[in-house]
Amino acid sequence: MSTQAYHYILDHLQRLTPDELVQLQKDLEMLIRLQEKPKPLQNVRELRGANKETLKNMDVEEYIEEERKSWERE
Repeated sequence: MSTQAYHYILDHLQRLTPDELVQLQKDLEMLIRLQEKPKPLQNVRELRGANKETLKNMDVEEYIEEERKSWERE
C-alpha cells in the first residue's frame, strides 16, 4: 500500500465513532487471523530428550499413578 493510500485511510478512520472503531478493530483482527499461516506440526522426534534432567530421577510407576489420580480429580 502506498503511503498516500495509508494516510487517506487513516484520515477517514479518525472520523469514525468509538463504537465504529471497536467494530473495525474486531473485523481487522479477524482478517489478520484468516491470513495467518498455520504453524507446522512439530515432529515428535524433535522432542527427544526434552526434560531429560527433570525426568531422570523420577519413578515411572509413581509418575503414571500421579497422572491417573489427576484425571480422576478433573
